[in-house]
Amino acid sequence: MNEHTIRNVVIVGGGTAGWMAAAALSRFLNNGVTRITLVESEEIATVGVGEATIPPLLTFNRMLGIDENQFIRETGGTYKLGIEFAGWGDIGERYFHPFGAHGHDLGGVHFHQLYLRERRRRVMQDISAWSMSAVAAQAGKFARPAEGAQSAVKELMYAYHFDAGLYARFLRRYAEDNGVQRIEGKVVDVTVRPDDGHVTAVTLEGGRSVEGELFIDCSGFRGLLIEEALATGYEDWRHWLPCDRAVAVPSRYHGDPDPFTRATARGAGWQWRIPLQHRMGNGLVYCSEFMTADAAERELLGNLEGEPIADPRHLSFTTGRRKLAWNRNVVALGLSSGFVEPLESTSIHLIQSGIARLVALFPDRRFNPVERDEYNRQMRDLYEDVRDFVILHYKATRRTDTPFWDRCRTMSVPDSLQRKIDLFRAKGRIFRDAAELFATTSWVSVCLGQHVVPEEHEPAADALDEDKVAAAMEQMRQGYLQVEAQLPGHGDFLRHTGAGPANAPQPAPTPVPAGEPQFSFASETPFNFSATPL
Repeated sequence: MNEHTIRNVVIVGGGTAGWMAAAALSRFLNNGVTRITLVESEEIATVGVGEATIPPLLTFNRMLGIDENQFIRETGGTYKLGIEFAGWGDIGERYFHPFGAHGHDLGGVHFHQLYLRERRRRVMQDISAWSMSAVAAQAGKFARPAEGAQSAVKELMYAYHFDAGLYARFLRRYAEDNGVQRIEGKVVDVTVRPDDGHVTAVTLEGGRSVEGELFIDCSGFRGLLIEEALATGYEDWRHWLPCDRAVAVPSRYHGDPDPFTRATARGAGWQWRIPLQHRMGNGLVYCSEFMTADAAERELLGNLEGEPIADPRHLSFTTGRRKLAWNRNVVALGLSSGFVEPLESTSIHLIQSGIARLVALFPDRRFNPVERDEYNRQMRDLYEDVRDFVILHYKATRRTDTPFWDRCRTMSVPDSLQRKIDLFRAKGRIFRDAAELFATTSWVSVCLGQHVVPEEHEPAADALDEDKVAAAMEQMRQGYLQVEAQLPGHGDFLRHTGAGPANAPQPAPTPVPAGEPQFSFASETPFNFSATPL
């Protein structure tokens, strides 16, 4: 420690963003000097409709030392192997965006390039037939790969569905056990230092003042500190992502939950379906220019698989990001920082990434601008990466049935995205910057799933013997099917861990002792991708 070490961090707002930040900082700033305080009001509801995640959240939970079985039980969680997209390329079509890779590269050539070459020779199954996660998901199967697994089961990559409110509660207990102080109260005023514009304190109803040196704004769309106090500004992306409303409602369902999210394209937007242990999360994201709130509610309720168990909740938003995620001594996380609709389940990941970068670039009381500028550069790039990938789903459609889809299909897109589309259309090439979130599998899944078909394949693919490649690809495909046949059903796996509908969490989850045995799966089926020399 030195004289410049930050002594007081104040988090304004709870919910998923606030308690993720509190939990992580209590873990990584446990230095005996830095105090972490979270201010929130029980009178202010959180948005809490984002219940699907992507695989990096596993790393976040593991860094905190969270037992996965306990986490699943206490958050109503289920496992997620990817996203099924319905009606995006055209009405009646479906494709699957899996976690993990498609097949295996052969002879230094990307698998999808070999797949493209084979498609020119013969009728092929969808490329998802060469994904362990996709094959398992479509069969309703799941297992957590055991350490040292030797078969294709080790290729199962997964994330979670969970109740965001229960996750925040789970993390609150973790953070408070690690010394975070929670203060109940509604912020009514923000004190800004005249000489440099830094926030010095927030004032609560009743007059209590909470002082700090670093403030983290988790106040939601409002941006109480980052926008209302510091006037940071907002970059509006509605010309590319025109959906600006959502309506959400939970429903009952029967049977075991699917191990995947479903996103179904509708006439003026899309509908999500997220299976939890105790309910189905449903919502319709739509463009208010083409659909009224009443019509959106009717469409959502008319497409539920079970009866609703609460009244629909309506939300409005503007897709985009703050011009600065870190302004002066305020760092914005979650909805305070920006919003990209949850089509690819990135909302919680953006929070997680913001926290990780803050820890890596944590300032002292001098607030060196080079650290702040680097944080802003990295967060800008991440938001734009997510933005472009989500835009791709709207742009790459053949739908002509509504004015909404006509606009999406014909709109111009950011140069950064157009370059990727053009490269893929030419020879199926995908070039990613080192820090980009979405891997080759993701771009291939959406492009091929929505008919962005390359005119040719890479010339390097032609250097490999066609018959040997075909044999190797068939061996892979059969191997995935063999492993899938041995996997437990998703519901069975949940029950093995003490979770599932019969044990769904109550409003006040009871702590479960950590360190319980992990239920995992290791297939002994021999599976050697290199058995056929190339």
